[in-house]
Amino acid sequence: MKTPSVPMALIALAAIAAPPAVAQPGKLQPGLWEQTMTMKSASGQMESQMAQMQQQLASMPPEQRKMVEEMMAKQGMAMGSAGRNTTVKMCISPEQAERGDVPQQEGDCKQEVVERSGSTLRFRFACKGNPPTSGEGEYNMASPTSYSGRTTVLTQVQGKPEKMEMTHTGRWLGADCGTIKPRVSAR
Repeated sequence: MKTPSVPMALIALAAIAAPPAVAQPGKLQPGLWEQTMTMKSASGQMESQMAQMQQQLASMPPEQRKMVEEMMAKQGMAMGSAGRNTTVKMCISPEQAERGDVPQQEGDCKQEVVERSGSTLRFRFACKGNPPTSGEGEYNMASPTSYSGRTTVLTQVQGKPEKMEMTHTGRWLGADCGTIKPRVSAR
């Protein structure tokens, strides 16, 4: 399956879009979370590549498709049927929830909380890598088991600068994370 930079872009987006634990008075519930992200790029290239990847996945022999889907599932990811949606499952440990950390996937990303006000958290991030990615966003916690937010991502697609707008919603699935491990918090 040849899809330049799309699988890595999805992993990078999952890493930066992990839900934050919001400081007192509200905190996210520890356990398994599901986040659904919708992405819109300025050029439309990302959506086109994701639709192409979805088509390639659908045309694979069943055993090969299962292998790719299992690989994505091990990283807590699944692609939505519309091609623009990505669903990510992640685990928030009790310690992360208590500290109010902003969990993220292991990697070379720095994430900084800019402001916490009531149930709103504003942040910015920068990830090294190929391509480098940066941006900023905001999460609004509706309850300890639900949040929504938006993120602006600056990256490159096929060597050209790209700006993406993401919206995301998160919901708590339960206390047991199963085989999904908590993400390492930025320090």
